[in-house]
Amino acid sequence: MTDSKADQIRAFYDTLFSAWGCQHWWPAQSRFEMIVGAYLTQNTSWTNVEKALAALRTAELLSVDGIRRTPITELEKLIRSSGYFRQKAQRLKTFVKFLDKRYGGSLSRMFAQPVMKLRKELLALNGVRAETADSILLYAGNQPVFVVDAYTRRILERHGVIEARVTYDEIRELFEQALAPLGDEEFAQRMSGASGGVVERPRGSSHSPSRMSMASRTPLAQVFNEMHGLLVGVGKNYCLRSEMHCEQCPLQRHLPEKC
Repeated sequence: MTDSKADQIRAFYDTLFSAWGCQHWWPAQSRFEMIVGAYLTQNTSWTNVEKALAALRTAELLSVDGIRRTPITELEKLIRSSGYFRQKAQRLKTFVKFLDKRYGGSLSRMFAQPVMKLRKELLALNGVRAETADSILLYAGNQPVFVVDAYTRRILERHGVIEARVTYDEIRELFEQALAPLGDEEFAQRMSGASGGVVERPRGSSHSPSRMSMASRTPLAQVFNEMHGLLVGVGKNYCLRSEMHCEQCPLQRHLPEKC
């Protein structure tokens, strides 16, 4: 075990990236598809989200204008596989109305705003909590904001890095501060050369490369992107809610001695 929380988090990153390489997360072909996916993945599996995205794509409605002009009853049918489809259809409509009213329907104008200002605006929208807002900022907006999910919290608690009462924003800030030294050009170059290909599951949460996963990012945003994907891989494959497979997990050597 390392002495500080920041050291532990950097050690986790080093271990996981060395083991699994680039995760190609978030899988999407456009910024708007990524945003739609962030809404649809709430309270469901990614497999169900992929079905809903495929239905929207087949109907040629996976765009701002497509969501804008589609009657809500039709939108509900198209995204039914994602669960809570009535709520999610309304939330997608709400996002497009926000984008139209505040930024003239332009994602580029929206993402040109100061990151914390935009984060506050997103959090004010119906159905957008911190994880969804930060996913949009990081993966669609190329903003250096770390995404905290249930996997992240579970892994940190089991490794003794945090306690259960720690808030979302406290965890987010911990990661952002811990990983900040890794966000330099030299590190980014080393990282991009380390594993640019596709890795086979269950090596993390890896996906086939997509237009968004291969998009140019700032070095720090790329580090946050990879760290989130790597932790998802641990949570999905080894650090499950009801059982743990520590012996096979790359992070096994970082567990507290009492484990």
